[in-house]
Amino acid sequence: MRDAVVVEAVRTPIGKGKPHGALARVHPVELLAHTLRTLVERSGVDPELIDDVIGGTVDQVGEQAMNTTRYAALSAGLPESVPATTVDRQCGSSQQAVHFAAQGVISGAYDIAVACGVESMSRVPMWSNVPQGKDPFGPGIAARYPEGLVPQGISAELIAAKWSITREQMDAFAVSSHRRAAAAWDAGLFDAEVAPLEGVTRDECVRPDTNAEVLAGLRPAYHDRGFAERFPQIEWNVTAGNASPVNDGASAVLVMAGETAARLGLRPLARLHSFAVTGSDPLLMLTGVVPATEKVLRRAGLALDDIDLFEVNEAFSSVVLAWQQETGADLDKVNVHGGAIALGHPLGASGTRLTTTLVHAMRERGARYALQTMCEAGGLANAMILERV
Repeated sequence: MRDAVVVEAVRTPIGKGKPHGALARVHPVELLAHTLRTLVERSGVDPELIDDVIGGTVDQVGEQAMNTTRYAALSAGLPESVPATTVDRQCGSSQQAVHFAAQGVISGAYDIAVACGVESMSRVPMWSNVPQGKDPFGPGIAARYPEGLVPQGISAELIAAKWSITREQMDAFAVSSHRRAAAAWDAGLFDAEVAPLEGVTRDECVRPDTNAEVLAGLRPAYHDRGFAERFPQIEWNVTAGNASPVNDGASAVLVMAGETAARLGLRPLARLHSFAVTGSDPLLMLTGVVPATEKVLRRAGLALDDIDLFEVNEAFSSVVLAWQQETGADLDKVNVHGGAIALGHPLGASGTRLTTTLVHAMRERGARYALQTMCEAGGLANAMILERV
């Protein structure tokens, strides 16, 4: 069987997803085009050889409508003959793009593919694709879940309650994320992965000086009287400080067969070893990372102790801490260069952002195996294992 390897991985700096954010003036097509252009330049691959570009975007509306990935590829200067498509698996959209690209290479459908993603939350805010008063779920869901599903913030609160995760634990995890991200920037560990854009050279949301005392002063972000009555177990400890912010950014990875990399004289960063995707309770919504981790390890024939590094998307502190309780993973191996709470979470770009950070961290630390997993709206999760080659 053929294998699939990552030979290059880049991302933009991540800006605040607000009108005053550092990247708010950049059209999302141009955000993604920048990473695609940089990916080709840094790898030296002839773009004529790319079989497909698969991109993730969550809010596919307005300036992110009409198959954003295709127009980003054209804007980046890729040949018109190179096709592109845009996928949506919510927050895991571009991780799913990696899965699709690798699976296409392994099957022989592709020799070279690009997996990528973009989200400009300053220009296309979350839920822009659901007009006011419209129901995106339909009557069958209302019948199956008569009490109603809940927003992600409420799911994060329910997770904290179910796993008895305290406000202090969530805030401490958030502080660690910022400190790790700041240390990685100071040590130059992001230099190989970040492609500066329009004078923006660093991630905008990293706060090196944040501390537990500062975070303790923040108010609950999702308190709601109706949900408080429905879920009396919630203690309302999720805040803007222990959850990911809204962001702008793009990222991309170049995937090809190992034999193709050898023929082109390219040194792989990592081999894409195993993949899994799973569904879970859509009320808790964000717990799929637990069964996804178990599933991908089982498929890989590996144990948790075999994994040297983990990337678990920090949508909320409670998600990662519940995952850690269930798996027993060593938090010292998790998100070693900081996570989404500090670096940011530009939805459709986050999957390939995690992959980009992970493959560079693997090389820097000499890790043999690494595992990436992401929670996703609707009760979904992706997981994959990478191996040093």
